[in-house]
Amino acid sequence: METAIEPQVEISAAQQIMDLEREYVLPTYARYPLVLQRGKGCYVWDVDGNRYLDLLSGIGVNALGHAHPRIVRVIREQAGKLVHCSNLYYHEYQGKLAKRLSEISGLQRTFFCNSGTEATEGALKIVKAYGKRISPEKNEIVALESSFHGRSIGAISITGQPKYRQDFEPLLPGVKFVARHDADALAAAINERTAGVVLELIQGEGGIYPLGERMTHVAREAADRHDALLVLDEIQCGVGRPGTYFAYQLNDPVVLPDVMIAAKPLGAGIPMGVIMTNEKAAGALGPGQHGSTFGGGVLACRVALECVNILEELLPRIRTVGAYFRSQLEDLGRKFAFVKEVRGQGLMIGVEMDFPCKQFVNDALAEGLLINVTHETVLRMLPPYIITEREVDRAIRGLRNVFRKAAKNHAKPAV
Repeated sequence: METAIEPQVEISAAQQIMDLEREYVLPTYARYPLVLQRGKGCYVWDVDGNRYLDLLSGIGVNALGHAHPRIVRVIREQAGKLVHCSNLYYHEYQGKLAKRLSEISGLQRTFFCNSGTEATEGALKIVKAYGKRISPEKNEIVALESSFHGRSIGAISITGQPKYRQDFEPLLPGVKFVARHDADALAAAINERTAGVVLELIQGEGGIYPLGERMTHVAREAADRHDALLVLDEIQCGVGRPGTYFAYQLNDPVVLPDVMIAAKPLGAGIPMGVIMTNEKAAGALGPGQHGSTFGGGVLACRVALECVNILEELLPRIRTVGAYFRSQLEDLGRKFAFVKEVRGQGLMIGVEMDFPCKQFVNDALAEGLLINVTHETVLRMLPPYIITEREVDRAIRGLRNVFRKAAKNHAKPAV
């Protein structure tokens, strides 16, 4: 008797890639079933040739879009010369980049690292060392509820969201959290034991919440009064994202931090993070007290320098296109009762719903849009800085279809 032969089931290229990763990669990411292969401008393509408008830009990283010709050129040139050298030696671009960053930030000193989390850790060391030089008792840190500063032990210690903290406790002691809009509570929490105050001026993972000028001014005044360092986390909300170089430059008058940390867009896709300080904070660390093997590498610094130069040309566009995008979202939101609020600055935009909306991400994929959801109920959009009004209109058409689908299940249109 002949044995029946099972028919061969052809596995797609995308499925093979996903299966291989699921077998060998630590499962720390809840990925969507999308395998990207290439990008150009504001668009990316998957392995099957489908095109998507990228409204997330690698969670704010690919801020110049994909395959920007000036970035491609400097990567090619530098890769053929020197990619990395140890920080035991000098190279051509670290000093040039530090000078340029000082010019646009108003701060004096820069330490280069590879990510926002690394920058957070370095900033915490500066704060701790600064406080200890004044008094052994000066070791407390004040941060905000709903904040997010990274995923290392130090970073989650000052992250004001229990879901990131609970599995890793006990964490760094001496951290106080206050509500993000309670300036009086912030002032009361800062005292002689406070070594540092850490704020995101626009909370990203917390739901795209601008803090407002009063919180910033109160933090600055209280930090000065008690000789503490004010640390501003500009990892997601800075480097052009709000329509200024940094979010603290939105304040009038500008409130300069003692320490500022930034990352995401700075390397245009190449890993790059920075800690910037004034001279007072810079004195907290001496030779050998901090370092980074890969931080400040020649390729990353050259790319970041080119990125900052391009950014100068884009700031006016970020403001105008960002305002247009928010106005179109507000118009769209008025047609659906479940849309609570549109928030943000520049091209950092959140749309809050009155129910958990993770399904919107999959529905947007079907419309050829890449977005994500943060804080469970907020659609987050961090489009590339090169996005145009025409591409915004394309996004609105897709989101209208996503909202209509949701309205059938969750609410009726308001009009």
